[in-house]
Amino acid sequence: MYGRKIPTLLELCVQTAIDNVRYLGDVGEVDIDLLGEILPHCTVDQLMHIEKSSIERDLSPVTDKLWRKFYEKHFGAESTKTLIERMQKRKVTFKWMQLYEAKQKDLEAVQEESGNKLKELYKKEQNRRQSRQIQVVTKVPPAKRPFWGGAGGSGFGSNSSNTKGRLIKKAKMEFLNSHEVRTAAMKKRNLLSNQRIPPRTMTPPARFGGQSSSSPGLAKPSPRRP
Repeated sequence: MYGRKIPTLLELCVQTAIDNVRYLGDVGEVDIDLLGEILPHCTVDQLMHIEKSSIERDLSPVTDKLWRKFYEKHFGAESTKTLIERMQKRKVTFKWMQLYEAKQKDLEAVQEESGNKLKELYKKEQNRRQSRQIQVVTKVPPAKRPFWGGAGGSGFGSNSSNTKGRLIKKAKMEFLNSHEVRTAAMKKRNLLSNQRIPPRTMTPPARFGGQSSSSPGLAKPSPRRP
């Protein structure tokens, strides 16, 4: 009966490094074969941190294929294929980490530009809506002066109260001269004339002296005694 294989000390160290890969930094002194077992377990951020920390060592023999996988995973197989064709056509090569960083910056620039355009469009829309809203004016604007100028109580149109008075007077005269008002006034006068009491006939007083003797019913006054 065979028991489970006991791992070697090296295998235990590799497994420990894999379990704690998020804490790795400068791996400049680590054997390249061991890095080939450890680094494939890194995320993009973890692998980028290890690359930037290992300044004195080129990790591209191990990480270049890892960066190509990340490029294809994040930016698509078609974009990866197009990039490879362009490099072959121009007969140039770049590290896939550099290509990944360049593509990431391009996408960030495009996103930032799109965000700025959206902000600008939103701002224009807000300004358009505000311009169409009714604005409440708390300050009374000054009265406009007539184009012929002038100040004080004299002059053409200098006193608005005179104009207002003339308008009121004109409206009043038009009201009094209207057909309805004149008809009502005529009816009122007719009613008053019908209710008026006729005057009594008075007997004229008798005349003294110089009256004709032929007037009947009048006696001559008696002469005064001396």
